[in-house]
Amino acid sequence: MSSIQAAGSHRPSDSTAVVPHGRARLVLLSVLAGAVLASLWSFHFVDSVIGDNVANTLLGHDAKGTAITGVVAGAVFAFVSGLAGTFTACNVAAFGAVIPLVREGATWRDRLRETLRPLSRLALGMVVVSGVYGAVGALLGERLPQLSQATVGNGLPVRLLQASVVFGIIGLAFIWLGLATIKILPDPLAGLERRFPNVRLVVLGALVGGFLIGRPFPLFHKLFVYAAETHNALYGAAVFVLQSLGNVVVMAVLFAILMLAARGRFAQWLAARPARLATVAAVAFLVAGAFTVIYWDIRLPSMFGYGWYPVAGW
Repeated sequence: MSSIQAAGSHRPSDSTAVVPHGRARLVLLSVLAGAVLASLWSFHFVDSVIGDNVANTLLGHDAKGTAITGVVAGAVFAFVSGLAGTFTACNVAAFGAVIPLVREGATWRDRLRETLRPLSRLALGMVVVSGVYGAVGALLGERLPQLSQATVGNGLPVRLLQASVVFGIIGLAFIWLGLATIKILPDPLAGLERRFPNVRLVVLGALVGGFLIGRPFPLFHKLFVYAAETHNALYGAAVFVLQSLGNVVVMAVLFAILMLAARGRFAQWLAARPARLATVAAVAFLVAGAFTVIYWDIRLPSMFGYGWYPVAGW
C-alpha cells in the first residue's frame, strides 16, 4: 500500500473508524468552546474594523460609500468583499473539518495534489449553492427577506430573521455531522458516500456556500442590492460565485501552505491513531455548529429583547 493510501485509509466517516474515548467530554467541551466564542464574538470588529478596512484598502476608496458603477466594478467588488469577510468562525471550522481528509504524499507534488483535491470538491458544492442563490436573488430582488427593510416584533429586521433561520439550520447540520463522526448519531452521508466517495466534501462546500443565503455582512448586502437591480440571473450567479470564492481563498491558501509545509507529517500523525481523525473533525464541526446556533438563534434574538445571553463588552 502506498504512503498516500495508508494515510487516507482511515477516515472519520468510515464505519470501521475507531471511536475516540471520552465522547461525552469531547462534546461538552466543544459546545462550551462554541458558547464562549459566541459570547466573545464582535460583529463590529469583524465586519467594520477588519472587513471595511480590508475592502477600502484593496479597492482604494470607501467601499460602503462609493456606488458600484458597472458590471466589471461589481465583479471586482464581489471578490474583494468576499476577501474582506474571510475570517468567520464557520470558515475556520469548515477548513478544520477538511484537514483530516487530506492524505499524505511522498513528494511536494503529491502533497499539492492531495491538498487541492479536497479543496476542489469543497469549491464545487460552494459554487453550485452560491451561483443558484445569486441567480434567484437577481430575479426576485426585494421579494427576498434578505433585501427587505421590514421589521417584526421588537424591531427585529426581517433580513436578520432570515439569517437566524438559515444559520440555525447550517449550525444544526454541523452539529449532526460532528456527532455522527464520533458515532453518537447515524451518519446521514454514509450511504451516499459508498456510491460517491467525494459527496462529504461537496456537502460541506454547499454548507459554506449557504452562508450567503443568510449573511447580513453590509458589503455583501450592498453587492446583493446591486445584483438585484440588474435583474440579470447570469450576472447575479457570477458575482455571488466570485463573492463566495473570495470568502474562502485566503483560508484555502493558508490551508495549502500548512499542508505543504508539514511535508506529510501531520497526515502521518493523524493516521498513527485513527481516532485522531474523528476527534479533529468532530471538534471542528461541533465548535462551529454550537457557535452558529448559539450566536444566531440565542444571542441575536437577545439583542432585540428575546431572552438573554452574556456578551463581552467590546
